[in-house]
Amino acid sequence: MHPLRIALAQLAPRLGVLDDNLAAHRRGLAEARSGGAGLVVFPELGLTGYQLQDLAAEVAMRVDDPRLLSLAEETAGMSAVVSFVEEADDHRLFISAALLEDGEVRFVHRKLFLPTYGLFDERRFFAAGDRLRAVESRIGARLGLAVCEDFWHLAVPETLALDGAQILINVSSSPGRDLAAIHEVGLGTAASWRTLMRTYAQLTTSFVVFCNRVGMDETISFWGGSEVIAPTGEAVFTAPLFDEGLHFVDIELGDVRRERIGLPLLRDERPELHLRELRRIIAERTGMAIDAASEAPDGAERPARRGEPEQS
Repeated sequence: MHPLRIALAQLAPRLGVLDDNLAAHRRGLAEARSGGAGLVVFPELGLTGYQLQDLAAEVAMRVDDPRLLSLAEETAGMSAVVSFVEEADDHRLFISAALLEDGEVRFVHRKLFLPTYGLFDERRFFAAGDRLRAVESRIGARLGLAVCEDFWHLAVPETLALDGAQILINVSSSPGRDLAAIHEVGLGTAASWRTLMRTYAQLTTSFVVFCNRVGMDETISFWGGSEVIAPTGEAVFTAPLFDEGLHFVDIELGDVRRERIGLPLLRDERPELHLRELRRIIAERTGMAIDAASEAPDGAERPARRGEPEQS
């Protein structure tokens, strides 16, 4: 199996200037192609900038928008992940990441978790996605797409890996809080992200690809530090902080097979146990009645309800 060359496009998109950002993506695709990349990954909202607020509707595109389809045409013989504001048929707006392959929009993931705390205010302007799927790719591996905050929720990488993803791709616009605090907050954020990515890579025995933007939107700075992590949890590549650039990384997809055979964590996961206990937790939180007999394994005693003593 030949190595897969990944290009991390650590860009600084211009806020709300869709045409300029489309042109920058075309240049990135052309440079990645000339460098032999099979997969190019751009950051969250790389086509629009992040701090859009009331500009979101102005730069939104449907998945059949000619501008997005034209960008997809630049991916003949390669794959790319791009992120934009998607407008649905019912006019809801989503932060989306699209897999473009062989000239087509192959798959779209809508951001599931919208942070609305601290400097984040996404739920005021966007709807949350409600589907999580891995997707087969032309590169010979299943991909799992996620957008920024999605990776701060354990179920996302786990579900994608259980659905067959071998490469987990997170596109991000992770900021520092302001200019005065960027070195402290930005670097602290970088340390947290690196801990997450190494943990997810090792526990799911998958490659993790993280592409974070740089530059500024108004007073918000973005720190970059894009990475590729191996299924062992070791960093294959780490991009510089704060600097724009296109970075090439070679990986061996066979490393996933080797690690999953040697460390069969996914094989030993028990999603049926997880599902059963989640149903119990949801029922307890909402006050919904559950059929305890049907929830217990055959031959087992009914589990104690909250407030009851455990059975001996």
